[in-house]
Amino acid sequence: MNLKNLIDSKKNGKDISESDIESLINAFLNNKINDKSMTVFLKAVQTHGMTIKETIALTNAMINSGERIKFTASDNYIADKHSTGGVGDKVSLILGPLLAAGGLTIPMLAGRSLAHTGGTIDKLETIPGFQTNLSTKDFKNNVEEIGICIMSQTDSICPADKKMYALRDVTDTINSVPLICGSIMSKKIAEGIDGLVLDIKIGNGAFMKTIDQGIELGSALQKIGKTFDVKTDVVYSSMDQPLGKTAGMWCEVKESIEALKGKGASDLMHVVFELGSKLLLQAGISNDPTTAVSIQKDLIASGKAYNKFEDMVCQQKGSINRVNKIHSPKYEQIIFAHESGFIEEMDSLNIGWATVELGCGRKAKSDILDPSAGIDFIYKIGDEVKMGDPIFKCFNSNEQKLLSATKLLNDSIKIGPSQVNHSLFF
Repeated sequence: MNLKNLIDSKKNGKDISESDIESLINAFLNNKINDKSMTVFLKAVQTHGMTIKETIALTNAMINSGERIKFTASDNYIADKHSTGGVGDKVSLILGPLLAAGGLTIPMLAGRSLAHTGGTIDKLETIPGFQTNLSTKDFKNNVEEIGICIMSQTDSICPADKKMYALRDVTDTINSVPLICGSIMSKKIAEGIDGLVLDIKIGNGAFMKTIDQGIELGSALQKIGKTFDVKTDVVYSSMDQPLGKTAGMWCEVKESIEALKGKGASDLMHVVFELGSKLLLQAGISNDPTTAVSIQKDLIASGKAYNKFEDMVCQQKGSINRVNKIHSPKYEQIIFAHESGFIEEMDSLNIGWATVELGCGRKAKSDILDPSAGIDFIYKIGDEVKMGDPIFKCFNSNEQKLLSATKLLNDSIKIGPSQVNHSLFF
């Protein structure tokens, strides 16, 4: 395997063989190819793409770089959910415990922040004591004991993807369909799941800007799922505005807790229920979407969903006894409406980068996140505002970063005379 030849092949529109892809991934994992050289290859893939056959080979190579989990102690349907990344997207924190309370088995390998989008693991780690770096044995035991565990990637499961994921985050090679497919599906397949639902975000705050791009990605993901015998459903949801009431770190965990207690924002819960319904139907727990939504609402109303969240936190050594007394930000800034009218547009990408400035995401691998950082969304698309009304409240514990974020947020909404409707799904 010669890296220059592989890059030249990609640039010239030639397919790379399965064995060469396997050799490339192993060489990168074993430090025989450095980050700089691998970045050249990633950029070639981003520019010239991969065939579905190459993408499946890439996925398989990533799976084979580590171990695969097998659950033999449970007869429950084993499933997971994945989002392609959004601003304020805390769905996993709600949906995982909700479905586990409903009788599904949920092993979830989750990621950290990627570019302007937040990371489930980063958010969970704001819970005092919560452990995300688990051994495969502990992960499996947790799942079999209480029905759910959410952990970060280990060195034993898809380690090649873990290394490549971190590199993609800082080299502007995120929005490549083959690279996204390989990253998502390798981890999910290695979890030993029967079924998967994918939330593909579309819009100005998503990696996929148009529905056509989203469908291209969704189709490829489903083909990979079929190849590896994982039933895969796809939902296309909007990221033209942030999801829910907050975006950030601890503030999103608090919002998720409120949602599990029946006080979730309507847009957030619509996405939760849509994704949850897909998996309840896959599992045969429900035969139609309406009943599937009712099942989820009942699990929340009964307290079972929140209790399962508490079980998960306790099992992973966390504590949420002082929800309103930890990670208090030192600084905050209000963004006011500059005119009266209706909010017609929100620049979710800009808002996402503002959260990074606040301390919710990384510009470099070594960046330390600020658990107190985030944004409250007081108004959203379609809402009427008057000049001087507070629209956003942003907060953190670093005043200089707060000022940088405020500058971005000042240009993140469009107010006009028309009341527009925001569609959640495509």
